[in-house]
Amino acid sequence: MVADKRYSKSAVKPKPPKKAPQKRRKPKRSVRGGILGFFLGLFRWVFRLIWNVIWRSSAVVFLILLLSVGYVFTTLPNLSELLDGRARGSVTLLDREGDVFAWRGDQFGGAVRVNTVSPYLRDAVVATEDKRFYRHLGISPRGVASAVRINLSEGRGPLSGHGGSTITQQVAKLLCLGKPFDSNEWKSEGDYVRDCRRSSLSRKAQEAIFALAMEAKYSKDDILSIYLNRAYMGGGAYGAEAASQRYFGKSASNLSIPEGAMLAGLLTAPSTLSPTKNLQRSQNRAATVVRMMREQGYVSAEEEAIAQANPAVLSRAAKQQVGGYYADWVMSSGPEFFTRNTTEDVIIRTTLDQRLQKAAEEGLQWVFDNKVSAGSKAQAAIVVMDADGAVRAMVGGRATKVTGAFNRATQAMRQTGSAFKPFVYATALDLGYSPLDTINDEPYCLNIAGSGEWCPNNYTKKFEGPVTMTRALEASLNIPAVKISESVGRDLVRRVASDFGIKSDLAAGPALALGASESTLLEMTGAYAGILNGGSAVTPFGLVELSLLGDNEPLMGTGGGIEERVIQESSARQLTWMMEKVVSQGTG
Repeated sequence: MVADKRYSKSAVKPKPPKKAPQKRRKPKRSVRGGILGFFLGLFRWVFRLIWNVIWRSSAVVFLILLLSVGYVFTTLPNLSELLDGRARGSVTLLDREGDVFAWRGDQFGGAVRVNTVSPYLRDAVVATEDKRFYRHLGISPRGVASAVRINLSEGRGPLSGHGGSTITQQVAKLLCLGKPFDSNEWKSEGDYVRDCRRSSLSRKAQEAIFALAMEAKYSKDDILSIYLNRAYMGGGAYGAEAASQRYFGKSASNLSIPEGAMLAGLLTAPSTLSPTKNLQRSQNRAATVVRMMREQGYVSAEEEAIAQANPAVLSRAAKQQVGGYYADWVMSSGPEFFTRNTTEDVIIRTTLDQRLQKAAEEGLQWVFDNKVSAGSKAQAAIVVMDADGAVRAMVGGRATKVTGAFNRATQAMRQTGSAFKPFVYATALDLGYSPLDTINDEPYCLNIAGSGEWCPNNYTKKFEGPVTMTRALEASLNIPAVKISESVGRDLVRRVASDFGIKSDLAAGPALALGASESTLLEMTGAYAGILNGGSAVTPFGLVELSLLGDNEPLMGTGGGIEERVIQESSARQLTWMMEKVVSQGTG
């Protein structure tokens, strides 16, 4: 007890009473009542709703876009398969010296790459077609917006006129979004091209997706290479190499600044700006391209000045543009699967002499300019042929700078008239008649069964009495020609004329001797060549050799030349002498 009292427990200080936690008062919201508060709440609700819809929709659209681009990416082929996109091949026609004088079909000079063409061409294309090409991802919203603004300001629809397409989008259009030509879907290649180039909002969206996929698959230089190989540059030329050869006669790797600028300028309107149609217009467009190249730093001011002072000019072959009718005729003489419908690149060597061809065209033009009244509908044709049937020149009509036109030298059937008389005399000479034998030029009538009496007359309405065969041909007298034809027999005259190459239907009556039958100028010239070569028939020809580009051996050779003898060589020499008299002393 004592101890307990002595050592008592230390006194424990009582804990202070806990303070009751004070409740924090929530700040009172200032509630705006009435109409204003209602609309503010409604606005906040609508804003949240729209925001949720937008980001969710954007996510869905982005996912669809990603999947679409990914799908297109998997369908894109290797680069090499896209460089030559022609639906048909080409035909290059060479003259007798081996120089090019005409092209047909879709020309493609061979695949080029960005690093193999002239840097001036590459820079000119980028400067004019898509100056931000190396900076965007295949589409350019800024370019589209600018194009829409320009179209609207010019009174057109937003998608009409300027397209605002990047080079990548243009390639997508050239590739037709990867869809090849199918004859079951399109009636013609023209319909296919028009469908591929149609402009609509949905089409633009598809091109954008295709462009994005291409940017992911290929490098910028690859895409530009496709463009430089597939773009149409006028004159039947597809791609830079074909256009360079077509207009300048050189490789695309050797183009100068003005030449590269001219080709780049053609991309806007290749048919309208083609230098073979209007060189001045093409040069003006090239001058604009050179200025744009200088503004974007591709050329210096000094280089621009030199290029502007020395515009590009055409090569001799492109400038001459001779032999359009001749080229069409040669194309029709070969098999269609190697000419008009070829899918290969074909080289045809011909008999054309460009010097004679140019002289024929210029001579015909001079006649119409100086001897024919203005507004006349008169036409003419010319054929120049060697004695073996090789056609050296041909003009098929008044308009010489044409292709695909009606060829009066090969298609027009005309009465032969007095030009037929030499075949009457050829028949007689081969039967033993002499150029000095006489015939009486006098009034003469024949009774034709079912038609009555037929009395031919001379052009002059006069009669010369007894004349030699030479004089009769020299003066183109009708009565002696009819008498000789009746004497030797019309059937024999018809056979000789036919054997010489006049394949048209020949008249059966006595008017046969006066050229009542019809023939083409080419047939008549070929028949005359048979007289000139000593009496052997010829088949007119222009195609000497046909081969594929790059092949050393020809696929086919000439289908013409001297054939079987029709009359004796002595008879042919006598007739040639008589015909020389026609030119030197007679009616010509």
